[in-house]
Amino acid sequence: MQNKLSFHQSSASLEIIGLPDYSNNENKDQISIISQWKLTIVDKPLIEGKIEHLGPIMDAFYIYSNLLIKNEIPIYNSKLIDIKADNLNVHNIVLKSSKPNVKPLVLKIGNSLLSDTINCFDQLNESPKVRIKKTDIPTKIPKKLRFGLNKKLKFFNFFIPPFIAICSLILFSSFFIYFYSPFENIEKKELINSD
Repeated sequence: MQNKLSFHQSSASLEIIGLPDYSNNENKDQISIISQWKLTIVDKPLIEGKIEHLGPIMDAFYIYSNLLIKNEIPIYNSKLIDIKADNLNVHNIVLKSSKPNVKPLVLKIGNSLLSDTINCFDQLNESPKVRIKKTDIPTKIPKKLRFGLNKKLKFFNFFIPPFIAICSLILFSSFFIYFYSPFENIEKKELINSD
């Protein structure tokens, strides 16, 4: 008998169907072998698929939302899903079927539906009852964005340590100069010797 787990957030609901992996002595309520998943968004057609579709779709939503947060151009394209912004409040999602001769499913969702969907994915990732193979999201970041991040990191790693060292040197030097001035001592000695 298969287990079903649901994750809800306002206008979105994600259902995971599968079995525990008894070879790993898992609890009977656990799901490690996912056979099917269903994503329901209010007023939108049901989205469902196999486990090999779930990871790429979740990655697409995460990468797209990161691009939005960073004020980058919010466009994500892959073999399975395309997401791009119509404007600040409307997002176009094109889900492509892996079956031949099936037209893509086109959805338009607002910020609240996007947020609710991502929240359902977050609940799934945090659930102790479901084990999914984690994909490495940074490797799925578009090359342009990845190289831009690498250049920024190299720049900071190269220039920040010398900058901190120079600032420290200036700070300590000014501190010692403020408290100790050799010219004042020479003038005092000359005054004492002249008397």
